[in-house]
Amino acid sequence: MGGYTLVTGGAGFIGSHAAEYFAGKGQDVVVLDNLSRAELLGKSDKNASYNWNYLKKIKGVKLIKGDARDSSLVEKLAKDASVILHAAAQTAVTTSVVNPAPDFSVNATGTFTVLEAARKSRRKPTVVYCSTNKVYGHNVNDINVKELKTRYAFNEKKIRGITETFSIDLCEHTPYGCSKLTGDLYVQDYAYQYGIRTGVFRMSCIYGTRQFGVEDQGWVAWFSIATLKGSPITIYGDGKQVRDVLFVTDVVKAYDAFIESSIPHAVFNTGGGPENTMSLIELLGILEKETGMRSKISYSDWRPSDQKVYISDITKIKKTLKWKPAISPEEGVKRIISWVKGNISVF
Repeated sequence: MGGYTLVTGGAGFIGSHAAEYFAGKGQDVVVLDNLSRAELLGKSDKNASYNWNYLKKIKGVKLIKGDARDSSLVEKLAKDASVILHAAAQTAVTTSVVNPAPDFSVNATGTFTVLEAARKSRRKPTVVYCSTNKVYGHNVNDINVKELKTRYAFNEKKIRGITETFSIDLCEHTPYGCSKLTGDLYVQDYAYQYGIRTGVFRMSCIYGTRQFGVEDQGWVAWFSIATLKGSPITIYGDGKQVRDVLFVTDVVKAYDAFIESSIPHAVFNTGGGPENTMSLIELLGILEKETGMRSKISYSDWRPSDQKVYISDITKIKKTLKWKPAISPEEGVKRIISWVKGNISVF
């Protein structure tokens, strides 16, 4: 194939795992990141450089501090890239509602900048886009659900999950959902208009080690960190919301399966699927079982466009890419607990 793999947002949670994975395969990897996560989320920057410093130790990874919206820089880096994995993003729903301008700039303009760089590149790199289940917005809540003891569930047994053909239109999304959907559609259209090879991964709840979850984003990691630190946890809604969860190393393997395939363009709903689901309340139970600890819990209003149940139908990605989740929620949470314990000083 030649060339290198360019990972935008490569010092972030998913990006850093992707960079580590591809370098581990003997590929040259260029990481582009502006280390703005703490600023975007309005949080302390004490752990902002954790993954950056982690990647410094990995052979084959080159780190460049810069912005995915910097067209001249991205075009320069794309010239010799065979793959661009676009993971740079503003990732928090509530943050997008409070301050929508940077959300649009990072998620929509940043994606357009990457696509233009790919279009102009002599190598015509494959582009992998980290999309989200939030592109389906409030339409998901139009599916009838039933309330059980610890979770909500789809009322109809025949509904295993949300497919790629589910409606993305005529509903509330939140600015985050809109900005990510903008990127999603642009990535698809650059495949149709310019022949760029693209893979769009509409991800459900991705979780794992080196995820600095906060109250606004990364709930599995946040609950784990808060539990081990003895910090209080606020649940927005009633805690019975259900997500299919996918460990980060599994999603990176899905990216690789697409890159190594001959598929010219595809959209995949990507998550743990019906066999790998958790509610917020159920996660607290797992954490208490594994740690013997339970944070003080309080409740607040539902967040905008929160989905009571979101489960990805992963039939297409399993069949097309010969891929499936390998790490169970219980095993994944154990790995997070171990990582947090070993790095408690950075939280």
